Amino acid sequence: MVITRRMMLAGLLAGAAFPAGAEGMDSSPRPVARGGKAAARLIAGPLDASELIAAAKLGAASVAYVLLDARTGAVLEAREPDLALPPASVAKAVTSLYALEKLGAGYRFATRVLATGPLRGGIVQGDIVLAGGGDPTLQTDQLGDLVARLAKAGLKGATGRLLYWDGALPRLKEIAADQPAHVGYNAAVSGLNLNFNRAYFEWKRVDGQWRTSVDARGERFLPGVDMVRVDVATRDAPLFTYAPGRVEEWTVASGALGKGGSRWLPVRDPGAYVAEVFRTLARAQGIRLEVGERVASVPPGDEIGRVESEPLPDVLRDMLKFSTNLTAECVGLTASGQSSLEASGKVQSDWVRATFGASFEMHDHSGLGGRSRVTAAGMARVLAQAEREKRGLKPILRDMGMKDDKGKVIKGHPVKVLAKSGTLNFVSGLAGHIVPPGSGARELVFAIFSGDPERRDAVPIALREEPEGGKGWTSRARRLQGQLINRWAGLYA
Repeated sequence: MVITRRMMLAGLLAGAAFPAGAEGMDSSPRPVARGGKAAARLIAGPLDASELIAAAKLGAASVAYVLLDARTGAVLEAREPDLALPPASVAKAVTSLYALEKLGAGYRFATRVLATGPLRGGIVQGDIVLAGGGDPTLQTDQLGDLVARLAKAGLKGATGRLLYWDGALPRLKEIAADQPAHVGYNAAVSGLNLNFNRAYFEWKRVDGQWRTSVDARGERFLPGVDMVRVDVATRDAPLFTYAPGRVEEWTVASGALGKGGSRWLPVRDPGAYVAEVFRTLARAQGIRLEVGERVASVPPGDEIGRVESEPLPDVLRDMLKFSTNLTAECVGLTASGQSSLEASGKVQSDWVRATFGASFEMHDHSGLGGRSRVTAAGMARVLAQAEREKRGLKPILRDMGMKDDKGKVIKGHPVKVLAKSGTLNFVSGLAGHIVPPGSGARELVFAIFSGDPERRDAVPIALREEPEGGKGWTSRARRLQGQLINRWAGLYA
């Protein structure tokens, strides 16, 4: 299977499976892509918001929202505006604002290759150093093209070692400790990252036996990976087990495999992963290198090659569209310069308070952890002020579309809903702009949060990829969001 970057972003960031046949393993609960054929019927009349909330049947969950006039900041409607709830991935909107201010719209992440000695006869007289710059978007094809450029320039090897430096960002085995080990959306963080720190696991049944493979495939390169191994265990549960080490050892339950399929699994030592893939790609181009060694600091040397990311607004646009947790953490940590997510989240929260006068309590930059808290009033205030001050968030938000009373997108609707959604187990949020057509129309800013944190925390960690009742709860919460926006657009826009 050929995997493009867009396929990886759209489907694999959640750890979703790509089945070889009709069967595959569980996929992760994530916001379902909006689209498809929509019914034409809008909500019949301006129903009271309390009626819509009661009809959503969200159990003991709290529902909080604020609707503002975007130009004046006047509150048009509110419910529990100061109730602190988990923001989930809505937090990424604020992280985007923070990164744009601290790093600038022209910022690009860079991954560099250095030589500590001169090149003679194609051989570096010293070490070759792979130095990461915290790029969360680096893909195998980009790394393969970098190696191809080095080979074309005459590089054949080095008298010394292959060194790699992943210290541009703190090395974190995972973003949130309260997620299952195998879910790809809970990525490791490092100054060197590749394929969103996931390896491609594929399985198939041949002559009654399981055959498995792990690689770091791109669209044009297919390097194998030895540092991750997956064995099939004869059992139905648990779905996966994981043991860290120089070789990351996984087992997968045979009862979940069907006839064959594939899935991206998280890699917990991204620096070693990137170094192995770089060496494998180099070998394929005739460049002989030793097994990579991690170094604590970058040795002095001359740059002989580099890969740069897209400009920061493009990186953030993809992050907001596909809700990539790794990207959020990497840009947030780069912007803050802190050595832990806890400290970095606090610095960002302090910036929000100083810049917008809103009280946030962030413990990471992606919203994946369940301890962060924001209010609907605070989120709406941040978005409204950011737009008045032209801070650059609105142009990179995704148009989520207007919905009918069944939660389906109404194709061709003239009203735009530029927003960021967020989902955790029994937590759902949406915040953004309602933009009617015409220069004289009133633009609205809104923030909606629904959450039952106690119910979320009661789910055992091993079952948090898809807990019982979670999918239906999320669907009803999202439908409520669409109904509220539909109502507000009809009443106020």
